[in-house]
Amino acid sequence: MLSPEELERYARHIVLREVGGPGQQKLGRARVLVIGAGGLGAPLLLYLAASGIGTLGIVDDDAVSLSNLQRQVIHATADLGVLKTESAAGAIRRLNPHVEVVAHITRLTATNARELVRGYDLVADGSDNFATRYAVSDACFHEGKPLITAAVGTFDATLTTIRAHEKGSDGTPNPTYRCLFPDAPPPGTVPTCSEVGVLGALTGIVGSMMALEVIREIVGFGEGLTGRLMMIDMRDMRFETIRYRWDPDNPLSGTGA
Repeated sequence: MLSPEELERYARHIVLREVGGPGQQKLGRARVLVIGAGGLGAPLLLYLAASGIGTLGIVDDDAVSLSNLQRQVIHATADLGVLKTESAAGAIRRLNPHVEVVAHITRLTATNARELVRGYDLVADGSDNFATRYAVSDACFHEGKPLITAAVGTFDATLTTIRAHEKGSDGTPNPTYRCLFPDAPPPGTVPTCSEVGVLGALTGIVGSMMALEVIREIVGFGEGLTGRLMMIDMRDMRFETIRYRWDPDNPLSGTGA
């Protein structure tokens, strides 16, 4: 049951027909793992904490630097040199002391990914490289966990939900991340944000949309982004969504897996 303080804190959620008291309680019981406390992870963590997610796990091994503060709004100037997991945990506790924070001070790899995601209900990936995205998506498939994953460029971004461990209404397996991106681009072909830059507010928009998708998946309302890729172009303020399907040649759930 929600306490009187929680009823007041989450009042604007509770009056929503799609959420209500039962939905808010689902959020309070949920365990969500966030990969990265950077540009996407910063707003994502803040909105998940504000929404009342019961347990937030944070995977990051980096420390706060001055160049981060242009977009990583969960950190402050006073946090320079502090581990991002520690800085983010402090901000979350100040925002909502009801949220339990679990810091995983490590880099997610193919070796430790399954162990990391195993203890959570849902994973949200805000990492900045394909190696981590493949590792976490493969782990979520094997551990049967839903995955919300996003990526940002200079003025563009993508967002989708992966439920590859399940089948669609027609009995066909849901697509995996490898159905969407079968191969990583060759090394050096995708420049980093330190090389080409990134619009700070863009990460705020996309991180907030990730939080919304996490909340929708947990509470269970609306049409999720499973099998749909949202593409955002901030130069012209355009939002488009395309559908993608299960690839029978994918190495995880394909016919030859």
